[in-house]
Amino acid sequence: MENGVKASPHVVRDYSRLFVNRGAYTLQSLRPSPESGRHYYFRPKAKGAGEELSLTTATIRRHLEGELTIGLYAISPATQRSKWVAIDADYAGAMEDLLKLQYFLHEDKVEAALEMSKRGGHLWIFMDRPALARECRIYIYNLALSLGVRIKGADLAEGIEIFPKHDELRKGEFGNAIRGPLGIHRGANRRFWFYGADYDLEKQISYLNRLRKVSEEQIRRFIAGKTMPPEFDRKHPSADQSAPFVHAYGREFRILDHVGKVRKVGRNYVAQCPSCAEAGQDRSGDNLAISIEDPRKYLCWAGCRKEMIRRAVGCPIPVRQSA
Repeated sequence: MENGVKASPHVVRDYSRLFVNRGAYTLQSLRPSPESGRHYYFRPKAKGAGEELSLTTATIRRHLEGELTIGLYAISPATQRSKWVAIDADYAGAMEDLLKLQYFLHEDKVEAALEMSKRGGHLWIFMDRPALARECRIYIYNLALSLGVRIKGADLAEGIEIFPKHDELRKGEFGNAIRGPLGIHRGANRRFWFYGADYDLEKQISYLNRLRKVSEEQIRRFIAGKTMPPEFDRKHPSADQSAPFVHAYGREFRILDHVGKVRKVGRNYVAQCPSCAEAGQDRSGDNLAISIEDPRKYLCWAGCRKEMIRRAVGCPIPVRQSA
């Protein structure tokens, strides 16, 4: 626990109400990888059973008190909605872009909270009720483009990243997680706070609670007549596009045939995740871990499912057709 920081029950409750969209979450490793020095994220599992753990109030409290660091997913798959939009910027000139966005959001009467980060900052927008991820994304993408703010992806290696990163999730998909605010960033070994309130958990949560929340009616008014910019419109392929590419010429799918340069890290190869790369992510090229012993086993540390990775390389997992 960092300097005896305590998270009261009402702080934990309000944090969950503001930030938690679903029970799935990730943990940031406490120890850095000896090869890369990075603190990777992973989905925690119960000891022995192998079942993935669900986020609890006790885990949130430990995150806020600095014992561990959680990553939060942006979309509830049951509703395709989110309680928030987060804009992540970590490049030269990032803070200038975030302040520009914050100013013009305020012109729309949207109060966005600016959070410090290791190399830039995060801008958080909260909904009064969870809003459709696609409608939130249409609003922010169009606003950013109208202001000339760079958006990562679409041939740009640097720019803002917008969470949620997907319009919707299929069954079993998670999307992308972002580090939960107000915890310890393991790589920086420090806590990052929101501007606008004293550096104290109670005052920070009180500040976030006071912010004007955005209604679904506002979002729909903002996006009237607008669509997702086509260069950022990531659509799921239809089911009938799945089968033709799989097991071509009778060969078993091999992930190593579809990734670029790999390097050994412990018992795994690491490489750039194709699904992350499709979204303009994983510049360091080490989100994908592939078992050296059995290359049929692979995992994206950022949370991309196998279905997403297979689609990204043009070899979707076949869909069984009913008779």
